[in-house]
Amino acid sequence: MLRTRRGGRWHKGHLVFCLFLFIFQSASLLAEGQMIVAVSVPPQKYFVEKIGGQRVSVTVIGGGSGCPESYEPRPRQMAVISHARIYFAIGFPFEEVWLPKFSASNPGMIICHTDEGVEKIPLAGFASGGNKVDARKPISGAGSHAHGMLDPHIWLSPPLVRIQAQNITKALQKADPANADYYQKNFEKFGAEIAALDMELRKIFRDGKPGGSFLVIHPSWGYLAAEYGLKQVPFESEDREPSPREMMNLVIFAREKGLKVIFVQPQMSPKTVDAFAKEIGGKTVLIDPLAENWADNLKAVAIRIKGAAR
Repeated sequence: MLRTRRGGRWHKGHLVFCLFLFIFQSASLLAEGQMIVAVSVPPQKYFVEKIGGQRVSVTVIGGGSGCPESYEPRPRQMAVISHARIYFAIGFPFEEVWLPKFSASNPGMIICHTDEGVEKIPLAGFASGGNKVDARKPISGAGSHAHGMLDPHIWLSPPLVRIQAQNITKALQKADPANADYYQKNFEKFGAEIAALDMELRKIFRDGKPGGSFLVIHPSWGYLAAEYGLKQVPFESEDREPSPREMMNLVIFAREKGLKVIFVQPQMSPKTVDAFAKEIGGKTVLIDPLAENWADNLKAVAIRIKGAAR
């Protein structure tokens, strides 16, 4: 017997209705001339819609309140994948497991690796009062894991988003060559918006402290920090909370720097972060690396980080 997560039973009629509704929605989208596509995280939806416009219907597979590093798609999302024309990957670990399954369920679907051509940096970790790695030094070859896990949060740097936008445009043109000019014009318009945002962020950070450090719960902001001359100092290290010794070193570091804010995100908020904030006489502030309203979110985050960096 099928059950919901709350333990309730699924009636056969309910399952038939849901299946009918999905087929009806899919048929409606196709009738309107929209191409069904899927992405891994919400900011990609923003990018694809900027370029695809009204010609695409975008489903986010790895978003929501869960952590996309270890996300497992729901049955309804798998149903969307079976009808999708393109899947826009970005390099999250869950894709290594699920992309082959997506391709098996839909052999004709184009897989676009939007991170192609992006030089990735390692995920930073705090140890012994400093960063384990220099987040400003890229590793050649985006697919290499020789130096540990590479940072997948490449949508948090406008210059890197332009590279992703180019890859998205090429994939849409390949899938829908009759409208290649439409996608190209939208890409050029979006490219101008990316450049304007980049200039705005540079102005924001230029007025702040050069080379300042800021505390984060998870090392999501390495590309933003590297692009604009800052250093993120993560509370987590290698997807784990700090040991007592690491916590002590982090407290000492924060006190010496005068850091009073640790940035948390909706996807994770362990109680130990609140204890850490109290220990340094500071507070937690929410910023979301997965917000779909990408441009407005980056501007708001930049202002908050500028105010907290020391």
